[in-house]
Amino acid sequence: MAINFKVEGMKELQRSIKKLGKVPQKHVTTSAKKGMGIVLKAAKADAPYETGALKKGMILKGEKSKSKGKKVYRIIFDPAMNDVFQKSVQNPGSRGGQGRSIAYYPVSQEYGYFAGDGNYIPGFRFIHDSLESNKRRMTQIIVATMKKKIDAEITKAGLR
Repeated sequence: MAINFKVEGMKELQRSIKKLGKVPQKHVTTSAKKGMGIVLKAAKADAPYETGALKKGMILKGEKSKSKGKKVYRIIFDPAMNDVFQKSVQNPGSRGGQGRSIAYYPVSQEYGYFAGDGNYIPGFRFIHDSLESNKRRMTQIIVATMKKKIDAEITKAGLR
């Protein structure tokens, strides 16, 4: 199912980028982080709460890219909290799979897991759902932030 929506301000942003020539990477990074911040906030609000570790452990991590003008942020769980998130498995491989002796708690909460009796327990999909429900808002924030930053750069360079 395709979802179509129009982003207001996109034409102005494209004109501003054309006028400036190239987009400074710092503006791309700032805009992408600000947009994903909305998704992170929603994911933290929707995360299952027992001890609060899932909410506390969610962070944004920027991927490194060789191409300029591109920045991707992912929601990950803080590696410093692995002592909280990694749980030992009593009978590795008894329910199929790779036979790993450690299970990663945040993944089981997001995607689900097989219980000891073999029944599948579905995941909460809190990160996926927060991204889907905030797609439009995230895009609008990224475009608005980029437009504001690039307009400031144009003014600073005296191109206006």
